[in-house]
Amino acid sequence: MRVRTGGERRSAPPAAGAGAEPAATMREDGAVYLRGLARSQFRLALGTLLAFLVVILAFTAVLSLLPEWGDPVILGVPLSWLLQAYGYYPIIAVFAIAYVRGAHANERRYRELVSGPSSGTERR
Repeated sequence: MRVRTGGERRSAPPAAGAGAEPAATMREDGAVYLRGLARSQFRLALGTLLAFLVVILAFTAVLSLLPEWGDPVILGVPLSWLLQAYGYYPIIAVFAIAYVRGAHANERRYRELVSGPSSGTERR
């Protein structure tokens, strides 16, 4: 038994009718939508990265000022050490969650553009 693992899928040509669009026009529209999705995902990634860097730099600046403020000690460990060890992980998690939610929203908008609005089954 042969199994096809790659290549272009072959499908039946679109049915001719009053509402049928030429295949070339449909492919062009799909390519435009796909480029738009790629641009919006890139903008999201760049914006998330820049915001992340600003927050991390501000957090690092605060950490560098802690010794000047007396650096409180918690359970025998200076607060600046604890923040350096564990403070970055929640920041990373928040930005990761925000990015994933934004990416899903971009993809949902792309699917709506390509296939048309769903009939009340949209998940928010």
